[in-house]
Amino acid sequence: MIFNSFEFFIFLPVAFLLYWYVFNKNIKNQNIFILVASYLFYGWWDWRFLSLIFLSTSVDYLIGLKIHNTTEQKLRKRWLWVSVLFNVGLLGFFKYFNFFIDSWVDMFSLFGYDIKSTWTLRVVLPVGISFYTFQTMSYSFDIYYKKLKPTKDFLSFAAFVSFFPQLVAGPIERASNLLSQILNKRTFNYHQTVSGLKLILWGLFKKVVIADSIAPMVDDIFLNYADYPASTLILGVTLFSFQVYGDFSGYSDIAIGTAKLFGIELMSNFKFPNFSRNVAEYWQRWHVSLSTWFRHYIYIPLGGSRVSKLKSIRNITIVFLISGFWHGANWTFIFWGAFHAAAFIPVFLMGRNTIYKDSVIGEHTFFPSLVEIGQVVLTFGIVTFSRIFFRSESITDAFAFINRISTDFSYSAYAHPMGYRMMDYYILLILFTLYEYVIRKDERAPFKFKSKGLRFCIYTIIILSMLLFYDSSIDRSFIYFQF
Repeated sequence: MIFNSFEFFIFLPVAFLLYWYVFNKNIKNQNIFILVASYLFYGWWDWRFLSLIFLSTSVDYLIGLKIHNTTEQKLRKRWLWVSVLFNVGLLGFFKYFNFFIDSWVDMFSLFGYDIKSTWTLRVVLPVGISFYTFQTMSYSFDIYYKKLKPTKDFLSFAAFVSFFPQLVAGPIERASNLLSQILNKRTFNYHQTVSGLKLILWGLFKKVVIADSIAPMVDDIFLNYADYPASTLILGVTLFSFQVYGDFSGYSDIAIGTAKLFGIELMSNFKFPNFSRNVAEYWQRWHVSLSTWFRHYIYIPLGGSRVSKLKSIRNITIVFLISGFWHGANWTFIFWGAFHAAAFIPVFLMGRNTIYKDSVIGEHTFFPSLVEIGQVVLTFGIVTFSRIFFRSESITDAFAFINRISTDFSYSAYAHPMGYRMMDYYILLILFTLYEYVIRKDERAPFKFKSKGLRFCIYTIIILSMLLFYDSSIDRSFIYFQF
C-alpha cells in the first residue's frame, strides 16, 4: 500500500476513526491496533514478507534484553554483533547477493575467464528492509552504549518496528524518540491533527505535482541520453534533482503528518536541502535520519573527528561509501558515495563542515546575499552532478552521459515526451523553489501564514494543481521504495 493510492485514502480515515473511537481506552489497545494496522499496511504489498519484519523484531527484542542483562563486556559485545550480523545478513541476502555473485563473475572475465554462475537468485527485494533493519539495529546499539534501557513489552516494541507511516521509507527512528512515545498512552490533540493534515497535503503536492509530473521527462532523457545534446542532458539531471527531492521529501512529509494523526511525532527528515551553502550543510538537511544514523553508529565509533585528520578523512570516506552501498546493489551508488566523500572532505579540511549547522540561508534578512546565492548554486550543481551516477542504470551509462555533456555542446529546445508545454514546468519549479524559500525556517509548517485568506488561496491552488497534474498512467510508487 502506498500513500498516494486509492487504498490508502480508504485505509487512513478508517484507521484514524478506529484508533481514536474504538481502541483509545488504554495504551495496550492502542498499540495492538497500531501493530495490526501496520502489518495490514505492509502485507497489502506482499504478506509473505511480514515474517521478515516479525523475525527482525523478535531477534533484536531478545538481543536487547541479553545485552542489558549481561555484565561481562565481551558477552555484551558478542550479543551486539549477533544483532549486526543478523540484520546485515538479511540485507546481504535480499539486497546484495546477486550483486556479489555478478561482480565475482565480472572480475574473472577481466582475466579472460568466462565463467557462468549457477548461484544467481532473482530474489524479490522486500520493500523497506533497509529502513526497518537499521531501526532495530539502532535499538541494540543504544542499549549497548547504555543510552537506553530495553523494554519488556514485546507488543510495544513490535509496534515501534512496524509503525506504518515510516515503515517502508523512513524516517529511520530511534527508540529514544518513537518507542518512548509508543510506551505511553496517546490522547487526541486537535492542533496536532490539523498540523498532520497540512503536512500530508504538502507532501502529496510534492509527490504528485513536482515528482510525478516531471518523471516522464527524466525517464526519457536518461533512457535516450545518446540522442540528446548537452543542454538536454543538463536539463534531465536537474529535473531529476527536483524529482527525487519532491518524491522522497514528499513521502517523509506524508509519513510525519500521518504519524501526527495518531498522536506520534516523528523526526524531521528534510530541512530544505536545496538551499544548502556547502555539501556538509546539505547532508545536515537531506535524509537527516540516515545521516544521523551513520554519524552516531559508524562515524563516531570509528573515532569521528576526535582522531587525526588522516583518520577523520578515512572515517568520512567509509561512511559515504557505506551510504552509497546502502542505497543499492550497483556500482553506480558506490561511485555516488565516493563522489560525495570527495566533495565533503575539502569542506571538512577547511573547518567549514559545521558553520551552518544551526542557521538557514538569509537568517537575519529575507533576501540572501550574493555570496550565499553563489554558494547555493555551487552546492546544488555539485549535488546534481552526483545524481548522474545515482540515476544511471550502470557505470558505463553514467560515464557515457557525462562524456556526452562534455563533448556535445550543441543546443536544442527539449520537448515534453507527451506533448505538454515545457514552459509550464519551468514556471512551476521556479514558483515551488521560491515558495520553499519563504517557508525555509520551519519544515514542519508549510502553511504558517497569519492571513486566513492567503492560506485558503494556497490550499485551493495546491488541490487544483494536484487534480490538474495527476496522471494515472505514471508509475506512482516512491523512488526510495527500491532501497
